[in-house]
Amino acid sequence: MNEKLREKFAAGETAFGLWVTSEASAVTEVAGMLGIDWICIDMEHGYLDYKDIQGHLQAARGTDMTVLVRPPSQDLEPIKRALDVGAHGIVLPLVDSADEVLAAYEHFYYPPIGRRGIGGERSVRWGLELESYVRTANEELLFIPMIETQKSYDNLDEILGVSGIEAVFLGPGDMSASRGAVGEWEGPGVAEINLDILRRAKERGISSGIVARSTDEAIQRRDQGFGMVSLGSDIGLMIRQVKSMASALGKDTVGHRWF
Repeated sequence: MNEKLREKFAAGETAFGLWVTSEASAVTEVAGMLGIDWICIDMEHGYLDYKDIQGHLQAARGTDMTVLVRPPSQDLEPIKRALDVGAHGIVLPLVDSADEVLAAYEHFYYPPIGRRGIGGERSVRWGLELESYVRTANEELLFIPMIETQKSYDNLDEILGVSGIEAVFLGPGDMSASRGAVGEWEGPGVAEINLDILRRAKERGISSGIVARSTDEAIQRRDQGFGMVSLGSDIGLMIRQVKSMASALGKDTVGHRWF
């Protein structure tokens, strides 16, 4: 679990991923065929549920692709259930402090680190591999907090200092909103904040992730040293490609007219 992704972290290479917002498990199946390093299934926004997560995990089986889940909150129920369905790790949204990381650890880790309960669900192959999973889960699962608010940036050193953090994920849009630039991807000062987070995390041996909105931006983020770069979301990539083709064909996509 997560071996390929951790190898890239250790080598200082960029692992390219995909944000999954659709329930269609074929998206994950194709991502695995294409050699995508990781996906993040987004429950924070949209309509995906645990049955959808299970479908994506089944589609990823047989690959070495990491399957992460972004839960809708930092609460026990979504973290525990995503892991029980079989997620390889969690991308925790809207983390403001080290205390919030430690509180979420209670739900994420088995004792003695946390208080995650032991069940017989899909993560343990319905009980058939319970002993081996429980024995190694605390070491194998990935916990990735999102640094996406001014408060989290103010408390960055404390968050990065929490034991067990191997990567953080940046959220420029929410960081901008928390600084008064609602609706902007990189509002005033946020581009510099992103690079400062990247630098300070790297000094501690921690990788940083970010979403790219274009091929050029993905190249830029790779060259800046980001260890995880999302190529976009499944639906977003479809829209990007259709708009690009429509523009080349002289079609009007602004008014949503294809023909």
